[in-house]
Order: sequence, then structure tokens, then C-alpha cells
Amino acid sequence: MSAGAELTLGELIRLLESRGLLRSALPGGDRPPGAIVISAVAFDSRAVEPGALFVAVPGGHADGHDFIPQAVARGAAAVIAERATPLPGVPQVLVPQARPALALAAAALNGFPSHRLGIVGVTGTDGKTTTAYLLRSVLEAGGLPSGLLSTVETIAGGEVIARSRQTTPEAPQLQAALAAMLAAGDRFAIVESTSHGLAQERVGEVAYDVAVLTNLTHEHLEFHRTPEAYRAAKRRLFERLAVSDANPDKGFGKWAVLNLDDPVAPEFGAAAEAAGARRLTYGTAAAADVRALRIEEDAAGLRVLVRTPRWEESLRLRLAGRFNAHNALAAVAVGEALELPPDAIRAGLESVGGVPGRMQRVDAGQPFTLVVDYAHTADSLAKVLDSLAPLAVAGGGGLICVFGSAGERDTLKRPMMGRVAGERCRLVVLTDEDPRGEDRQAILEQIAAGAESVGRVRGRDLLLVPDRRNAIAEAVGQARPADVVVLCGKGHERTIEMAGGAIEWDEAAAAREALAELGYGS
Repeated sequence: MSAGAELTLGELIRLLESRGLLRSALPGGDRPPGAIVISAVAFDSRAVEPGALFVAVPGGHADGHDFIPQAVARGAAAVIAERATPLPGVPQVLVPQARPALALAAAALNGFPSHRLGIVGVTGTDGKTTTAYLLRSVLEAGGLPSGLLSTVETIAGGEVIARSRQTTPEAPQLQAALAAMLAAGDRFAIVESTSHGLAQERVGEVAYDVAVLTNLTHEHLEFHRTPEAYRAAKRRLFERLAVSDANPDKGFGKWAVLNLDDPVAPEFGAAAEAAGARRLTYGTAAAADVRALRIEEDAAGLRVLVRTPRWEESLRLRLAGRFNAHNALAAVAVGEALELPPDAIRAGLESVGGVPGRMQRVDAGQPFTLVVDYAHTADSLAKVLDSLAPLAVAGGGGLICVFGSAGERDTLKRPMMGRVAGERCRLVVLTDEDPRGEDRQAILEQIAAGAESVGRVRGRDLLLVPDRRNAIAEAVGQARPADVVVLCGKGHERTIEMAGGAIEWDEAAAAREALAELGYGS
């Protein structure tokens, strides 16, 4: 079936049966399944249009089965559900789990685009977005036009087609994006694959060819509950290499690209090998296949001396933060797996000037450094602060950090982040990130406990300022010459999620406004 081809309910039922996802099909009306054409797939009843298939997905806040009548009223041609609902005139397809069925229906409706695209999945707690951007540049330099599905934006055919706060979108949006990339002439797609996306089958039916692990630290326990479950969700990307063999004519094998400096690399590598994939490691460890022999940082960025099985060369990267050397090594390793020319790998990496909201400098002529970054875990916060500390110390200044923690998300990381900042900064300013329905002050109190445990004192070197704009102004106002002010947690995001809904936000613009209030810039 090709993209844009008709999908009938009969064809979908046969596909579900072939995957072991079919329990039964309940007829509705006089038309046989083969005569019912599916025009779209939706799991939100409000998005249903006449002729669409509605998939009733049980969720944490709402159960799609409760909205089947609304979907039918809006013109749903058929329903996929985990349990039957009295629906005269509308056929129902019963499945053991709705999410894999949703993924299959979405992929089929879009012509299974990942079967004809090279798919690189990037997973890990931190570094996914930067790695994805670097990797896309490497592939493009190697003559492989590539789409991108990332935290920041979705790119098809070199054009931005969507922006969303959801890193890995739901299956209908994801499969439609892959189809758009294929139609635009892309040969590869780089897909940021989150633990949520893997656990919830948003990436179901995506035929991965290369799986990349950046690192694994503490995050998302509000969803996964245990570190073991979080790790297992990430590992599924590598296990999926076994079933991603829909088109052997892609011309390259299955690869696992692993950060050998991360303790879980052997476990993930074993999962990939059990799936039949080859593995390639990167890092600073002597045993790494792609190794950084030396990492140097200056005001212009990074210089990394890289050795691979094929070549050795010094790369000049226009990225701040020594941790970005690992992200670059991951892109090099994928280039090696695909046997791209070394000159193309180097050119692709050296052409990237930065990633939105990642170690982004805001300069209005002020006598201190101001940086915007997306760091929102204890590990990523530590890496950002440790990377910037030498810059502050060299000028006789110190670190000032503004950050918060998302509401209705992992609570255990909050005091950990407070401790990280308290140990490294001369001033810690705690503020809103995305409080959602949680008490915003209570979130800050949990972070503050970590900072206080290492000696920070409220009102002196620890401030709790819920309003983010005021918090940035406070930090900038207290900055001394040679200080480094770091705004973490929002990065590229364009909203702050509050209890009453989202408010528009631009972190870099807010920083420039605070600087302007002090007389810097125009």
C-alpha cells in the first residue's frame, strides 16, 4: 500500500490479524468491511471527521471508550476498542490493546512510510535534540536528504512543518510526518524517541534501522514509576531493531550506536545484538569504536580529536559545553555505521552553529555572560553548570542559575536539582517551569530543600520567585561583571503550562527584556 492509497476496514482487519492484534470484528449496518473506506485515524473524539476511524485509547486522565458515542456522532466510520459498546450501524473492531492498533492503522493509512525511509531513532535522558540536529547535518552533508522529528520542530524536505512541546508525537501525527518527509524527497528521518513514545507505542510500526543511546539518568518516574521501568522503555528502541526489517532493500544493516561511557551501554548492546543488529560504541573510554582522544574548549566552541576505525582527525565544533562532544561522537558513529565519507561527516558537524535553546548565548553588551539552556534534569543541569564554571572562574565571577521543575512530573528529581545548583552557584533563583495543576510554591519548596541541604540560605543566595519573568530580572539585576547567568529548563519552548492553561513564553526574549531594563542593548 502506498502513501495516499485507500485503506478499507477489511484491509485493516487483515493487518491487525496478521500482527496478532485482533480479537473480533463486530459488524454494523449493511456494508461489508471491504466497502468501508477509512479516510483518517483519530484517538481524540473532537478530531473525528466523517469517514474517520476512531480508536478508543484508555488514558491516565480519560478513557477513550467514554467518548465513542461522540466520535460516532461526528461521523466515525468504524471504531477500534478494547471492549464492546452498543453501536447500531457502526462496525467495531475489538483488540487486546488499543495503542498498537492505533499505530498500525496510522502507518497503514500513510502507506507505511518508514519502510522506505532510513530511520534513525535517538533516545536517552539528555542530548537527544542536539544529537538529532548534528546527525541530520551529517547525513545531509553525506548526500542523504533527511527529515527531523525533534523536541524543537519537525522538518520535511528542508522545511519546518510543525512545532510542538511533545517530543515524540502520537502515532497519527508521527506517521503523517514521516509520509510528508518521504513525499518531500527525504531519504532518512531522524526521530527523537522518548521513553513515553516507546512505552505508549507512539512509535509502533516505525521500521528503525539505527538506534542511538545518548545517556540514561534520573527522569520521568511520575510515568514509569521505577528506574527499571524507565530503562526498560528506553531499551525497547534497541529491541525493536529485530522487527524493523520490512524492507531489506534499504541498503544498510541494523545498527545500535551506544555511549560506552554510560553504564547501561552493555545492557542495551546485548538487547540490540539479540535483535540481530550490529553495535558501534562511542565515548572517551579506550575501548570505544569512535573515541574522543582529546577535548578542548574555548570561546569559539570545541575542538575534538576523534579516532574511528577508518580515520583520525580534529573536529572544530561551534558548540559550547564539553558534554556536546559526546553528542557529536554519536553523530560520527552513525556516519561510520552508514559508511559516509569522512569529509562529509566533518563538514556536517562543523557547519552546525547551534541548536535553539541549547547553550544559547544572549548578548546585549552586558559585562557578564547570559546563557539559555533546556537542562531540566539533575544530570543535565550539572553538566551545563560544570561546563560554564571555568568561564566564570577565569574572569573572577561566579554562577547564577534560574530554574524550576515541571508540575505533575517526576518529583524525586527536584531536591536533586536543588542540590546540584546549590553546590555550584553563588546565587540560585528558583522559579516556575511548567507548574500545571500543582501548587507552584510547593514545587519550589521541594527544590529549595536540596539547595538548603548544601548550605544555601533563603534571602541571601537562594531566592524563590515563582513568576519567571521576575526571576530572570532578579538574576540579571544581581549579576556582577564576569558572572555567568544560566536560565535552565525552558530552552526553545514557547509556552509555560499553568493551571489555567498555557501562557506564551520566549526565554531569550525575556532575557533581552531584563537586560534592556538595565540599559543594555537597544
